[in-house]
Amino acid sequence: MILIDMNQVCISNLMMQIGSKRQNDVDENLVRHMVLNSIRMYRSRFSEEYGELVLCYDSKKYWRRDYFPNYKSNRKKDREASGLDWNLIFETLNNIRDEIRENFPYKVLEVEGAEADDCIATVVDYVSKTPTAYEKVLILSGDKDFIQLQKHNFVKQFSPVLKKFLNGQDPHLYIREHILKGDRSDGVPNFLSADDTFINELRQKPLAKKKIATWVELEPEDFCTEEMMRNYQRNKTLIDLECIPVVLKEQILIDYLKPPVGDRSKLLNYFISKRLKNLMNDIGDF
Repeated sequence: MILIDMNQVCISNLMMQIGSKRQNDVDENLVRHMVLNSIRMYRSRFSEEYGELVLCYDSKKYWRRDYFPNYKSNRKKDREASGLDWNLIFETLNNIRDEIRENFPYKVLEVEGAEADDCIATVVDYVSKTPTAYEKVLILSGDKDFIQLQKHNFVKQFSPVLKKFLNGQDPHLYIREHILKGDRSDGVPNFLSADDTFINELRQKPLAKKKIATWVELEPEDFCTEEMMRNYQRNKTLIDLECIPVVLKEQILIDYLKPPVGDRSKLLNYFISKRLKNLMNDIGDF
């Protein structure tokens, strides 16, 4: 199967549209065409080897923010400073998501409290533990968090932005290093730094490469003080995809095992109603 990180796909397409027009208006018709054309290209290129698409979305609320209120708080600041109407942007993307769910023959996963990462990791875990569900999996995302899922030999990752496969890193060492270093883009400080480091624009405590190289080979109990251990567990919970709450994983699986809502018989009328004339010529690619 092909698991698509749709938030990344949609936002990158939308930013291209806004950038090309050099203005802040959002053209829903153009964004719709760009998102659907991306899906068409991915399916045309990869479905023969990897199978059908599963589209994975972030929900509005994240369980990680309940656990760590500063999670991704920096992104809210960046959005406010951008000058863009993000309410309109999210409304546009949500409309397109709902149209895909109703009219296309793909599973669409959006589970309250979950991010696309959670949906993708849960489906990969299900495939790894269910012999009858075993198949090759391609993750379409440039998010390096998914490198940890490459511990499964049936998982590959392709970055739509870089247009190349992401591989070559040891997934076990990667996740340990990632926990130590944190993730600035998600508002997660390194494990030597306090929770409020980024929210209060403080400098992180320095983390030497030599120490990282040593610590990734050890268990945290072997080098952590009490405070370091607390922060290590904070980062592990936020970053390690094995830490997704069980109740959430169960709900993701319930939704994943349902058949798609839409089917190919709806595509022609949908394309006509949305005036997707250029895509109608390639309707067979969907």
